[in-house]
Amino acid sequence: MTVLEVRDLYKGFGGVQAVAGISFGVAEGELLAMIGPNGAGKSTCFNMLNGQLRPDGGSVHLNGRDITGLPPRDVSRLGVGRTFQITATFGSMTVAENVQTTLIAHHRGLRGLWRPAAALHRDAAMALLERVGMAEQADRACGVLAYGDLKRVELAVALANDPMLLLMDEPTAGMAPGERVELMALTAEITRERNIAVLFTEHDMDVVFTHADRVIVLNRGKLIAEGTPEDVRANRRVRELYLGESAEAG
Repeated sequence: MTVLEVRDLYKGFGGVQAVAGISFGVAEGELLAMIGPNGAGKSTCFNMLNGQLRPDGGSVHLNGRDITGLPPRDVSRLGVGRTFQITATFGSMTVAENVQTTLIAHHRGLRGLWRPAAALHRDAAMALLERVGMAEQADRACGVLAYGDLKRVELAVALANDPMLLLMDEPTAGMAPGERVELMALTAEITRERNIAVLFTEHDMDVVFTHADRVIVLNRGKLIAEGTPEDVRANRRVRELYLGESAEAG
């Protein structure tokens, strides 16, 4: 089943067409990588998908529902999670509290308001932290964690929203090579278990070609190639415009 369907999406800034009529879809349980050089339009596209930017044209459908131009809060409540290139956690709060905060928001705080916030959804938070390998650090402040551990916490926070679609912006940025492999393998395993559709951007071609089911390539706001990792790796235009020498090295 197609979870995300993007149709003829446009966005311009002044005289620059940042996204110029791109269309693609992501199915449940699928990992779709969006790659391209800096300025290709990846971030602009992401920001339209989760409501931070309103498209100039085209549409975004989530599980058949038109969500074009909805604000981020509404998009999130409909089942879209997002992780960022720079981790977005509350450093003074514990690992568990970060996840609990999202769970409270997801359930809109309608139940158990007589209980202290620290007790709300604790079991659910611990289950998510166990799944991402962070249960033993549940009571540590996020501000003292290693960067790779923060990325795992951010994944647990994104999953706390029970998303049908997960948008991951440079999920392995700033991580050591071994940590990148482990995080993306974990992400792929969890999302396929839960049938979550995943759209991610990534500069590390080893990560892309190892974990993506399909790849789409943007250049100057246009979709120039799509297909399996093998097809994209072999595409001459992609190699010339983006991969270049890294295609040989990867």
